[in-house]
Amino acid sequence: MVERAATAIRGVRSSAAEGVDVRGPLPADTLFLRASQGQFDGVVALYHDQGHIPVKLLGMHRAVNITLGLPLVRTSVAHGTAFDIAGRGTADPSSMLSAIEVARRLTAAGA
Repeated sequence: MVERAATAIRGVRSSAAEGVDVRGPLPADTLFLRASQGQFDGVVALYHDQGHIPVKLLGMHRAVNITLGLPLVRTSVAHGTAFDIAGRGTADPSSMLSAIEVARRLTAAGA
């Protein structure tokens, strides 16, 4: 855990030195509330559950997962596969539509 924190600190310092407006590491218990209020353009979480749990609580059907570091744009819904409701016609497509829209915007921006 200490190693990951040190890596995060190095990443923040390196990005700031390159002119990126970046802050952190910040405590997750207040970070996501601040992010939901528009204080940040994005959040990078070091652990899956550290990021997904608050994102799902704040807006599961609007949330989009963006995978960084790939040679292509990759977005996905922030929820699971919902096999329990498959074929029933009750699924909410909002998160998928959001993921498609974010992918379109990232592609248009040349990401």
